[in-house]
Amino acid sequence: MISKILKRFSGGHNRRFIKRARPVVEQINSIEREYQKLSDEELQAKTEVFKQRLQSGETVDDLLPEAYAAAKNAARRLCGREIEYAGTKDVWNMVHYDVQLIGGMALHQNAIAEMATGEGKTLVATLPLYLNALTGRGAQLVTVNEYLAQRDSEWMGHLFRFLGLTVGVIKGGHQQTPEEKREAYNCDITYGTASEFGFDYLRDNGMATSKESLVQRDHYFCIIDEVDSILIDEARTPLIISGPVPTDNSAPFLELRPVVEKVVKSQVQLCNRMASEAKSILEGDATGDARTEGLERLLQVKHGMPKNKTLLRLLEDGKIRKEFDAFDLEMSADYNKKRRFALKEELYYSIDEKQRSSDLSDKGRALLRPDNPDAFVLPDLPTRYMEIDNRSELEPKEKARLKAEAQTEFERTSEEIHVISQLLRAYSLYERDVEYVVQDGKVMIVDENTGRVMPGRRWSDGLHQAVEAKEGVQIERESKTYATVTLQNYFRQYEKLAGMTGTAETEANEFKDIYALDVMVIPTNRPCIRKDENDIIFKTRREKYNAVVDALEEAHKRGQPCLVGTVSVDSSEVLGRMLKRRNIPHSVLNAKYHAQEAEIVARAGQKGAVTIATNMAGRGTDIKLGQGVAELGGLYVVGTERHTSRRIDRQLRGRCARQGDPGQTRFFLSLEDELMRLYSQGSAGKMLESSFQEGEPLEHRWLNTMIERAQKTVEQHHYSTRKRLLQYDDVGSRQREVIYGLRKDALHNENPREVLFELIEEEIDHRILLAGLDAGKAENNEDGLKEFSNWVLQTFPVQLAQDELKPLDSDGLKAKVIEAVQEAYKVKEAAEEPEALKRLERYVIISNLDRNYQNLLTEMEDLRQSVGLRGYGQKDPLVEYKNEAYAYFEQMMNQARADLCGGIFRSATNARAFESLMAHMQNRIRATGPSDANAAQAAGIPAAAGAGVTATGGGSGNVQLPKVKRSPVRIANEPGRNETVTIRRGMEKQTLKWKKAEKLVKEEGWSLVSPKK
Repeated sequence: MISKILKRFSGGHNRRFIKRARPVVEQINSIEREYQKLSDEELQAKTEVFKQRLQSGETVDDLLPEAYAAAKNAARRLCGREIEYAGTKDVWNMVHYDVQLIGGMALHQNAIAEMATGEGKTLVATLPLYLNALTGRGAQLVTVNEYLAQRDSEWMGHLFRFLGLTVGVIKGGHQQTPEEKREAYNCDITYGTASEFGFDYLRDNGMATSKESLVQRDHYFCIIDEVDSILIDEARTPLIISGPVPTDNSAPFLELRPVVEKVVKSQVQLCNRMASEAKSILEGDATGDARTEGLERLLQVKHGMPKNKTLLRLLEDGKIRKEFDAFDLEMSADYNKKRRFALKEELYYSIDEKQRSSDLSDKGRALLRPDNPDAFVLPDLPTRYMEIDNRSELEPKEKARLKAEAQTEFERTSEEIHVISQLLRAYSLYERDVEYVVQDGKVMIVDENTGRVMPGRRWSDGLHQAVEAKEGVQIERESKTYATVTLQNYFRQYEKLAGMTGTAETEANEFKDIYALDVMVIPTNRPCIRKDENDIIFKTRREKYNAVVDALEEAHKRGQPCLVGTVSVDSSEVLGRMLKRRNIPHSVLNAKYHAQEAEIVARAGQKGAVTIATNMAGRGTDIKLGQGVAELGGLYVVGTERHTSRRIDRQLRGRCARQGDPGQTRFFLSLEDELMRLYSQGSAGKMLESSFQEGEPLEHRWLNTMIERAQKTVEQHHYSTRKRLLQYDDVGSRQREVIYGLRKDALHNENPREVLFELIEEEIDHRILLAGLDAGKAENNEDGLKEFSNWVLQTFPVQLAQDELKPLDSDGLKAKVIEAVQEAYKVKEAAEEPEALKRLERYVIISNLDRNYQNLLTEMEDLRQSVGLRGYGQKDPLVEYKNEAYAYFEQMMNQARADLCGGIFRSATNARAFESLMAHMQNRIRATGPSDANAAQAAGIPAAAGAGVTATGGGSGNVQLPKVKRSPVRIANEPGRNETVTIRRGMEKQTLKWKKAEKLVKEEGWSLVSPKK
């Protein structure tokens, strides 16, 4: 009763919108009736008139009634014409309904239009696309797969081209050249998939090296079809452009796989034995301590093998389930912490399904490494180093060797622990044909919400390699991230964003909070007469599947078509085999057969058809009823399991009863289903305690309420997770905006030297600040002045006398150095061809930014994985992440500017220009400063030429400049590879690990200041 009252008062904004839209619909229809009197040419001329009116100052809102009327009238004129799209021929028979006009207004007003299946969302989108394309800035529509993008662009393209607009489609997988993509983006209206739009953005902003290689336009107006799938389901996985790292680390996975398999096999045997013991106790007459022991065994099986068949069968008994739930709750209390830990230690490892984690016990570690009790203990490197340093009898060389050995042992142990952990997760938590499939010798991730394979996506942190090792396929190298963006942050760039789907209302809060999008529920053109029957719950999965097959057999005999929704590839194939044994012809649509998706779904409404589909369920493709099917009750949609999200269940229900057609839906559940096991145990146990007998299913509307309550809990948890992830990604998004902004300036500026010298000025400011010369005159800080002068001498081909600099303040120092650098650059400019020099300037800016930004992305990934542990120290990981990320970014920008300053004078477009520059600079130094070779080398312009930068430009092509050969540097008490050190070159300082600093110290002239304690 209370829920009904609340529903009556909810949705007020939706009713107000519909009320405001009705008069506009009447206006559109009135104008459209007038347009019916026009000739085709006169109607088509309206497009140019609309464009001119926009240029004269009118807004798209002013034009909405007339533009929508023009689009509707164009659809009317196409009726009866034979059209061709996606390889099929059809007759156009669509004219916009009133509710479709309302949906079009919602999309134009930056909202999400929730429209039921079969209401014609594809046609609805033509209205706001046409209107907003009149601005000349381009309108885009994003779909969930490439087939739909191709189909819709060709299908609706007939209407757009009739009105004089151009239509393009974006294809992935190198099907288009950059020129073809650019042409598609420059069309008035562009269709494509979300991932391809995102990848093109990354390629434009993170990889393009010239303005000519850019393909995208600005981000103005975009409609996202199936918006809930793209902005919620797919948004959790970021888009990443990456390349393989040079080292191959597959060996540890292959080496450790046999021992992990041994542990997993031992765990299975142990849990089977414990489950049998628990069964004999709990099904017998045992009481007191004996019964408690049975419950303990059951709890151990739950932690060690949660999908154990004996465990699941025992929990089907209402009495045992209630008793076990109470015991499990009691054991979760703090005062039972030690007892619970002791029970877990009797296992080889424990599993947490919700967190998708596994943890080895001492018993498991002993089985893995019986000969080495310390195999899983990381060496205490600082203590080991102190012990080595305190041994006075050792020579420095011997101390360095012992430290290196300790470091090697630390790295080996750390890597082994990590690999074993990931292999254990792969074997115990990730099931083939559920979380992934194996196709063409590759492990392909299956999206848990759509059921589609996600080609090119890989689990991070070595998990994907562990699964590859488990399946015995080739282990691919780990990759390095070149550019990355989440779909959330990509689509938030659009000036105007809208979406449409059949299921958005349950996620309305998320759309409002993250994307500022309201959800508008659009009425159906005809009343929905679908019959949603109560869920029916069985004790076991076996009973459930038998009941599903019985229901399908009955429907098939009477000719009623059936669509069966499953949550995994595995369950779809199990049902397929059962139907085959009953001689029921059927089609299977899952991640293994997604290429035939549209064809399979299109046949699903024919008389007697039986179609099994995972959660993809043919989104975007209508299921039209065959002749005589309506009289049989329409399409019968059967769900074999409730999803953790109500939205996915609603999508499945929505596959039937389009445009007033009849339809019927029902979900068949069991207590072994994931949602029931993990989230409904307490409630289910109480309800099923006395009445639930095997073979007697339960059906009641109260059960539906209980299940939906569990789904809401999970939805809220997932929303919190996605929001938290977005907060982390927002940090990277701000960094990305800065880097991509600089790249954009360098690519689009006709004079890239302006960007170049802006960065040089920033670096000079930074160096003045580092030297402490920002307050007062330079003569008051001789040490700082000396460091600053040395940096200028080492970085630029410029030598300034300290006597000239002493009287100057910070502004004077900056002006003096910039003047000298600009003077030196004129000499460089005189030796180069103007256009080739512009290309070189762009290359130096972009290559230095890209190299340092890619290194930053790697550091950020490592930080993201490790920062969560700081929660144990009562610190907010997000705050810690933001602080460290800012420091990382600042250090990266300093390094990028320093590399740019040092590289611009050490690169040239061809050998002749470089030799000319070097000769002139050497003569200049001899005339103005010391004449010995050391001074020239300090200035960075030796006779051997340059500090070794490969530059690309005009003239004779690429030039590899010879590196300056340095005498080998020997380091006493050399730090360990992972020890943090501070190094210095001139005024510049860096703090980093020795494995990264070693080359800089030994080969590039940096000096080791001290290890960081």
